[in-house]
Amino acid sequence: MEETPENQPLEPEKSTSAPPDGRDDARVDQRDRSDRNPIALPSHVAGSGTLDRLVDTARDYAKASTAENTNKAYAADWKHFARWCRRHGADPLSEPCPNPELIGLYLTELAAPTNGAPALSVSTIDRRLSGLAWNYAQRGFSLDRKDRHIAAVLAGIKRKHARPPVQKEAILPEDILAMVATLPHDLRGLRDRAILLFGYAGGLRRSEIVSLDVHKDDTLDSGGWIEVLDKGALLTLNAKTGWREVEIGRGSSEQTCPVHALEQWLHFAKIGFGPVFVRTSRDGRKALEARLSDKHVARLIKSTVLKSGIRSDLPEKDRLALFSGHSLRAGLASSAEVDERYVQKQLGHASAEMTRRYQRRRDRFRVNLTKAAGL
Repeated sequence: MEETPENQPLEPEKSTSAPPDGRDDARVDQRDRSDRNPIALPSHVAGSGTLDRLVDTARDYAKASTAENTNKAYAADWKHFARWCRRHGADPLSEPCPNPELIGLYLTELAAPTNGAPALSVSTIDRRLSGLAWNYAQRGFSLDRKDRHIAAVLAGIKRKHARPPVQKEAILPEDILAMVATLPHDLRGLRDRAILLFGYAGGLRRSEIVSLDVHKDDTLDSGGWIEVLDKGALLTLNAKTGWREVEIGRGSSEQTCPVHALEQWLHFAKIGFGPVFVRTSRDGRKALEARLSDKHVARLIKSTVLKSGIRSDLPEKDRLALFSGHSLRAGLASSAEVDERYVQKQLGHASAEMTRRYQRRRDRFRVNLTKAAGL
């Protein structure tokens, strides 16, 4: 996925189609929750305790078919679309369902809002459409993205509004060292130092960092586990593209070694089981049991960027907008002076082209086809 700026949802506009007290919204939301029940017993099969438990388990598996963040995004997409429909006196589940004409108008509103709200990027609009397709599928309906009312409108939006992706700035080696130098030496500082160095050296997504467990099968919500060896750490990750292994070697000194930082955190936090990165007490002296949210990684990056003075030539707001969790992955891709294949494997990319998108500094003309062609 390319990095794109977050877009705010459309501002609600006044409409006579929805009562001001919001009771209609509540009734529709309640009906929507009852309609979205994708896994159930066939109508002709009598329920039993065993079958009911299997239905519940099947629903859990269906929910786990997509990542938690994806589920949250798709739920927000549907809620936004349903609210837009109600404001305009329409029903997202009325016949024909789904209604391609209605969806085409919705996409138009996202690209060219009539209420003064900011327009969404093309990639966000495309993601919204995927969210609608997924939600309709959970309700037993099929959204035909090739219908002319949808396909033609979306093609026009892409042709008129498409822009090159906005990329976050890479965190370079000198930057990551300056960032970890701002951290305190209490338990919380040990944890955050390990997060930054481990995420950087592993080229990890922020969700991959916080989903790690100490051992295999420690917790149900685990996204992988760590094995610390003499020469480094071996990570087994259940990532976006499937299971993969990531090797993180030991650094040239203890101050910059991600594996040493991890060992220090696990030792002083007394963590031998369960999530690797957990919350700490308010005073930063005691490790708690709750797993960290991936949002902590994003906040950590932004706060240490500010404290370390990186890109101090820019206003604070612009500096914060330049860096995100992807900056760690981009930093590794841009700084590791090894064969591109090793970087591609470390980042878990299916193609070299995707890896090159993360390389903020590289010799783009290393292969000169002009001279190779005899010119």
